[in-house]
Amino acid sequence: MKKIIYLLLLVTAFNTACKKALTDAGLEPTPLTQTATLPAGAKDGVVFINNGTSAIVSLYAPNKKSVSLIGEFNDWSTTALPMKNTPDGNYWWIQVDNLNPTTEYAYQFYVDGNLKVADPYCEKVLDPDNDKYITAATYPNLKVYPTGKTTGIVSVMQANQPLYTWKNASFTRPAKDNLVIYELLIRDFTAGHNYASTLAKLDYLTGLGINAIELMPVNEFEGNLSWGYNPSFYFAPDKYYGTKAALQNFIDECHGRGIAVIMDMVLNHSFGQSPMVQLYFDGSKPTANSPWFNVDAKHPFNVGYDFNHESLATKKFSKDVMKFWMQQYKIDGFRFDLSKGFTQKASTSDAQFRLYDAGRIAIWKDYNGYIKSLDPSFYVILEHFAEESEEKVLADDGMMLWNNMNYNMNEATMGWLDNSDFQWGFYANHGFTKSENLVGYAESHDEERLNFKNISYGNGSGNYMIKGNLATSLKREELAAAFLFSIPGPKMIWQFGELGYDINIDFNGRTGEKPIKWDYYADPDRKALYDAYARFIRLKKNNSIFNSANSAYSLTGGIKYIRLTEGANTVVVVGNFDVVSQTANIDFGSSGVWVDAVGSSINLASNSYNRTLSPGEYHIYSKTALK
Repeated sequence: MKKIIYLLLLVTAFNTACKKALTDAGLEPTPLTQTATLPAGAKDGVVFINNGTSAIVSLYAPNKKSVSLIGEFNDWSTTALPMKNTPDGNYWWIQVDNLNPTTEYAYQFYVDGNLKVADPYCEKVLDPDNDKYITAATYPNLKVYPTGKTTGIVSVMQANQPLYTWKNASFTRPAKDNLVIYELLIRDFTAGHNYASTLAKLDYLTGLGINAIELMPVNEFEGNLSWGYNPSFYFAPDKYYGTKAALQNFIDECHGRGIAVIMDMVLNHSFGQSPMVQLYFDGSKPTANSPWFNVDAKHPFNVGYDFNHESLATKKFSKDVMKFWMQQYKIDGFRFDLSKGFTQKASTSDAQFRLYDAGRIAIWKDYNGYIKSLDPSFYVILEHFAEESEEKVLADDGMMLWNNMNYNMNEATMGWLDNSDFQWGFYANHGFTKSENLVGYAESHDEERLNFKNISYGNGSGNYMIKGNLATSLKREELAAAFLFSIPGPKMIWQFGELGYDINIDFNGRTGEKPIKWDYYADPDRKALYDAYARFIRLKKNNSIFNSANSAYSLTGGIKYIRLTEGANTVVVVGNFDVVSQTANIDFGSSGVWVDAVGSSINLASNSYNRTLSPGEYHIYSKTALK
């Protein structure tokens, strides 16, 4: 018995000496962590209980030694609310009581005694560096950052948030084939750079005839003046564009006008403000024990920190993000940025990166299946640009693929004909069985503006000059648009392309703010282009022949044509992309009267159409008048 007591005294003395040594060295001993199973009903982030007077707050953070909840409910004390660890070591959680359900509380996690991070699942953050530039007009009554209490980005939670009441509960999404998507960057669309000012332009967009808006990323990204491809928080709308309710109202009003809303989703990578990055970071890159990120990016196109989509933690997080936006905001589709990056197969060149990747296909089939299990008609659009055989598998699974025709179509609008063949716009050339799976476009946020190159580098002959001539440059845009919207399948327009926006993409830096040119609409030549776009879009939407699988075309050289057949009707779109007059010799398939949707009818004595077309001249002929 004496030996046992002596041993106990030795152990006690040893522990006391160790604690004294740690204290003398300026280090705090690691507090004992209580182990407890995650309560029923808890989930990542915050769940309110007891009518909002209590909250269960949890954080997925395997391999951490200690986590405390700090915030306005405990005056930011790092010791008052130590969190419990689940038996498997993966989750940390705590119940906070005596909350006011109507109060917004700022909070963070204090991890391992040296790191303060916001909640990856929070729906609102306060940023001490960037919030000061957000006006009250854009975000009324924004909560003040708790200066002097903590550092870094903080999360905000509130039990009884104002609930938005949806007005349009029965919105029917446009058929994929009939989608005309307007890609829009809120920052550069109106001077107000918010949902309300964008909403004020909805008449302009409905007049154009588009039936879908694709918003460039609107979840929290680093800074304010961004394209949004530097995401940091995935459940929080970026406050620079407005409130949660303002975004919901924007989507609701679009639905009321028959317009679907597609969200640009960035899940290839995250940036350094992300708490998920910060939790497992060595100062320069993610650590090997990160549940979500690769230490080094697996492909050469990566920016930020590369998600590992073969990790179960990443899969869960990604699906949580998708479900949240689908259900909380009634989003109609996602356009997934850099979807080709969802790979664990290392590559150092695009030639390697785009090769058929069975692992990447499996990831995308899994995500697509999950999305369709929640909402079968949801649009899943990939910016993929991988080997055609891989894209065909994804298309056969119902996904839609971006199809970039910018280079060849711009060569055509400039009148440089050697590389002006844009037959890549036809789905069959991709091996696809349905046109609805190929989203064709001549401009996107990421491509040079057609009319900038027309005016800067266009061809010419004699009195017909594209370079330096705005009116002619705009007519070239009109010529190309007549063909673009006649190619079967969904189409996309980049904002103000319908007015011939001609500011260089690298003006003020590639992702920098661009001039907002609503004065274009008052220019008769630019307004004529808008009217032509509206005409072509309505022809596409109102006449199923523009989705016909029966097509023929010749898109090389100066004279180009597309012929579509459906039942007894045939449409032939013909145009001269040269800078000199050229004679068209085309088999229309039948003689007789042909109605021109943009001009006067003609009467062919035979099947053959033989006409000399001036440079830039085009026609949209049909046997039966088009609606």
